[in-house]
Amino acid sequence: QVQLVESGGGLVQPGGSLRLSCTASGRTVSSYASGWFRQAPGKDREFVATIDWSGANTYYAVSVKGRFTFSRDNAKNTVYLQMDSLKPEDTAVYYCAASDRRDIVTIPSLYNYWGQGTQVTVSS
Repeated sequence: QVQLVESGGGLVQPGGSLRLSCTASGRTVSSYASGWFRQAPGKDREFVATIDWSGANTYYAVSVKGRFTFSRDNAKNTVYLQMDSLKPEDTAVYYCAASDRRDIVTIPSLYNYWGQGTQVTVSS
């Protein structure tokens, strides 16, 4: 049984930083693609970032490119989303996801496993 457990959300001021973590059990993160998505109230779930099985390739939404960084620690079986220069419009519930595919995946329906979500609020 695959489980994804997220942590690291919270309240931060505009311009601040947060690092989200997602630890997997039941599968090895280095064997498949992983992703981060977010959902703000009243909006659809939105792609944020993805990393392929090798860890060598990442892809970001235009809205976060240059501010967010997706990384992975294979020894801890954990993926991270470092979020810098946060803006109020980044406020959302952030979800970690794992795909059975190996290449970069940006479409939610192609992810097979989801975490429970962690709230990120950017406000002064």
